[in-house]
Amino acid sequence: MATKAPAKEKKPAAPKKAAGKAPKIIEDGIQKLRIRVRAYENKVLDLSVKQIIDTALRYDAKIEGPIPLPTEIKKYTVNRAAFIYKNAREQFEMRIHKRLIDIVNPSAKVIEALTNLSLPSGVDIDVKML
Repeated sequence: MATKAPAKEKKPAAPKKAAGKAPKIIEDGIQKLRIRVRAYENKVLDLSVKQIIDTALRYDAKIEGPIPLPTEIKKYTVNRAAFIYKNAREQFEMRIHKRLIDIVNPSAKVIEALTNLSLPSGVDIDVKML
């Protein structure tokens, strides 16, 4: 005659964590204006960043940065000939240089001055309020 084994107690399942990033902890009363600048040429990028920093400093804003972010490199390989000479290839790459600037507790004058700022073509700007 077979005997039944005693039933095991089930432990309650642990709560599942939300997928994605960890929640941000925002300090009370501190706002940041995060400016992310991108360009193909690093000299043009550095001039634009200097212009942004000079504008912010003119209105006595506290600045963190510029922080250089990793350069994004896109590589492309292309056949030189259409059908034959498979080993004859050309390689091209595009480098996208990036910088990050944080302005702590920006005033309305700083934000207005930055929106009226004219930067050279080829410079991409993303502005976020944290």
